[in-house]
Amino acid sequence: MKKAAIFSNEPSDVDRVYSGGNREQLSKITNLYPHIINQGNISSHLKKLRDLEVIFSTWGIFQLDDEVLSRLPELKAVFHAAGSVRNFARNLLAKNIQVISAWRANAIPVAEFTLGQILLANKGYFRNFRDCATPKGRARTPFRGRGNFGATVAILGFGAVGSYLFKLLQPFRLNIVVFDPFLPDDQARSLSVQKVSLEFAFQQADVVTNHLASNSQTRYMLDKHLFNSMNDDAVFINTGRGATVIEEDLISVLAERPTLTALLDVTSPEPPEPTSPFYSMENVILTSHIAGSMNDELVRMADYIIHEFLRWERGEPLQHQVTLDMLATMG
Repeated sequence: MKKAAIFSNEPSDVDRVYSGGNREQLSKITNLYPHIINQGNISSHLKKLRDLEVIFSTWGIFQLDDEVLSRLPELKAVFHAAGSVRNFARNLLAKNIQVISAWRANAIPVAEFTLGQILLANKGYFRNFRDCATPKGRARTPFRGRGNFGATVAILGFGAVGSYLFKLLQPFRLNIVVFDPFLPDDQARSLSVQKVSLEFAFQQADVVTNHLASNSQTRYMLDKHLFNSMNDDAVFINTGRGATVIEEDLISVLAERPTLTALLDVTSPEPPEPTSPFYSMENVILTSHIAGSMNDELVRMADYIIHEFLRWERGEPLQHQVTLDMLATMG
């Protein structure tokens, strides 16, 4: 059996993710080191880890520098039961150590959460709820949305979340458009994806949902010009990354145009500063980054990773491997 160890600075995350019998399964299919390795104890364990072949991880994994890797000469792969690998993967990949991530597993609950918000947004639920919060507001004619049939939804980013959301939206007879500069045209055609410009997405959509990864190309990409070009009564959803938005611009437009609505599960910083206008704006709904995996959904990430490890051990093609080229566009 392969010599394996769990690396994480957050033992509570390990307990949550590798629950449901997954920790016990790791002990059956690998020669699992009995201690969780973190930045504080790694130096005292390295001598016993010279024959380590596989690392399992989740949130809380730390970057392994050249000195540490030189003392792990047999390390061949890291199986990461979480989404983003940007903070630790580059150095490993540069040394031909494989990195496998559960990013597609984490995309599932985000897409499901966003699906629910889109369907409610097109019905006008979020403004209607606000209008009906008082007897006076309910006595008037509360806002009603256009409905879902034929509504236009713009998906920003066609990675793991955006592409899965696209599939989930198919039964609802929506007009779906996609902005993603990294999606090749031939791949878009093969998937029947209508690619559009960022400007078109904001100008035409009833709902704009952001799933752009945060990187050098997308940082602060969403600005006042785009938000101001949205149709009256349109809704902006962000379950992607707060750093893709110039939040001062979004706040300014929302203040000037109360018919727009923003549903923000992510912000930058996160949570917003105590003085942020987001807390007091009637047309903003804040949630605390709950779209991603939580509770029993966490176990699915470990399931993906364990299945991938078994494929790797059998020499079968991997489904969730990360490459250096992918790091340029991943979150």
